[in-house]
Amino acid sequence: MVRNTQLLVDTRLNLLELSVNTGLEVLGLMLEEDRKRLCGRKGYPDPDRQATRYGYDDGSVVLGGRRVAVRKPRVRSMAGEEVPLPTYQGFNREDPLAGRALEQMILGVSARNFPRSLEPLPETVEEKAVRRSSVSRRFIARIQAQLENFLSSPLGDRDFPVLMLDGKGFGDHTLVIALGLDAQGHKEVLGVAEGSTENEAVCHRLLANLVDRGLSVERARLFVIDGGKGLRKAIRGIFGDWALVHRCHLHKIRNVVDHLPEGKRIWAKMAMRKAYASETPERARRRLLDLARSLADHPGAAASLREGLEETLTLLHLGVRGALARTLASTNPIENLMGTLERVSRNVKRWRHGRMALRWAVTGLLEAGKTFRRVKGFREIPAFLQALESHIASGKVDGTETEEVA
Repeated sequence: MVRNTQLLVDTRLNLLELSVNTGLEVLGLMLEEDRKRLCGRKGYPDPDRQATRYGYDDGSVVLGGRRVAVRKPRVRSMAGEEVPLPTYQGFNREDPLAGRALEQMILGVSARNFPRSLEPLPETVEEKAVRRSSVSRRFIARIQAQLENFLSSPLGDRDFPVLMLDGKGFGDHTLVIALGLDAQGHKEVLGVAEGSTENEAVCHRLLANLVDRGLSVERARLFVIDGGKGLRKAIRGIFGDWALVHRCHLHKIRNVVDHLPEGKRIWAKMAMRKAYASETPERARRRLLDLARSLADHPGAAASLREGLEETLTLLHLGVRGALARTLASTNPIENLMGTLERVSRNVKRWRHGRMALRWAVTGLLEAGKTFRRVKGFREIPAFLQALESHIASGKVDGTETEEVA
């Protein structure tokens, strides 16, 4: 059994070596054919020729994620200028290298270990561009192009009645991410902004970028947020009365129970979940206020529960029920993005600057977007949109807080 396994391994290595060596020989013949096409047959003078042979030079072509050395024929025009060979230009493109580096980074291969992730080459073939610095440069160049395209792609032909906003820390940098939900239930990452904290200026810059790229302001829209004051002010400052804000139930529950001792946390959590599952916003409000009064011995928890209470009841005011309500009740859809960001950037030990954080964030966001599916409850979206537009038209923006809540 061991002998057969070793035979298979040797056969595989021999086949790889044969394929590489044969491929390089064929490449050499193709390069010579290019030179023959430009200069004519060697040894046959041609007074009408447009170029002449000019020996050979050391060159390199892309092979399996690295460069390998080749002998490149040279051609010069009658005026003495270098003439490029079409075949050499095609095999010399950087795109396959940059794509391979990006894919390896996403899969968790560090720049230092990049050479070990590639198929081994025959000892007779000299490989290049596999050092850590070369791999990093290709990765940065590829991601920089994707970043610029990501932050400038037009949004005018798309409609996103729901936006989810949340922040993610990368070292000393905070990235605020916008996730859009269209009328068919499809998710799409719309933008990202970098700053030191999740403050109003960063959030305003993110939303202003979306508007500049074509996102309509005069459209009834639901914003699902974690409760950050910066997000709230930026939304109201840009979208005004067209925006309806819903506070994430999970964040609110977490904020409240963090002020309670261990013995009361499960009880308070169950009480809040029961309140949010009420059939009407009035009943939910009454249950939450009763809970706040029962937490008089824990003023921090009671104050956290009262703060922004009406914004946690937005879906009840809209009459959203079922699977769609569970989807929109929290920022879980965007929280799942954060898991992908952590996985993609797990090898980064030091965040040097904000551009670096943005590059890795866009890498993770684009990778997460490949697995997006329609949200649960997408069939209920048409009824939700009608309720949203009616609510905005009635002028009941964010509900009306009761005197006791205030």
